[in-house]
Amino acid sequence: MEPDAPVSTQVSYAKVEAAARATGLIVMGAQHPRMSKAKQLNGGTLILLGTAAAFWDTFETSPEWTDGLRHPIDRWSTRVVQGLAQDFTATAYFPFGGPPYTPFIDWALKSGRTFTSPVGALVQDTVGMLISFRGALHFEQEFDIPQPSGVSPCTDCPAPCATACPVEALNAQSFYDVDNCHAYLNTPAGQTCLTEGCATRLACPVSAGAGRSQAQTAHHMRAFHPS
Repeated sequence: MEPDAPVSTQVSYAKVEAAARATGLIVMGAQHPRMSKAKQLNGGTLILLGTAAAFWDTFETSPEWTDGLRHPIDRWSTRVVQGLAQDFTATAYFPFGGPPYTPFIDWALKSGRTFTSPVGALVQDTVGMLISFRGALHFEQEFDIPQPSGVSPCTDCPAPCATACPVEALNAQSFYDVDNCHAYLNTPAGQTCLTEGCATRLACPVSAGAGRSQAQTAHHMRAFHPS
């Protein structure tokens, strides 16, 4: 932590991390905004939360999943992250619900744990390209946080992501051709991506660290490309 920063005795990174894991979330980045110059924030401590490998099993038993209403993951995230914020006297932020949208990409990139991949999509140091930010907690206090390596997992990677897309919708030149992606998903061959997940994101070696179930991946793909 930076010298002379005020340290809270009421909350710690370890406590927040443990509480998040108990809900099916993991800490995917942390920073002191006064040092990182994070957009929208001036001080305190910011912790980014995303889905853990245990998330889907927890989520499938939740009222948000079983009630059959729209946007179940967003509604689950709102309830759970707001609950954590209340427990720790923090402010909850979410990557959905705009416009205006909270600057999650800026926060992620300034955490030192998320980077831009060769195809333009974000890549994180533990879950690769299977990133699913579900919220963030901002604390008024500054407290100790782990120092990230700041080294992108893409640095020494042969970049299988750059050639994995069957129709080059995600590529190193034009980055993301959304129309081409949707068109492919409408074909019989594209059904594999819908049920098993985006070939580009799965090609990232670090994505295996997400431990994501095929059911979760298929849900995200259906949300991206409704039938």
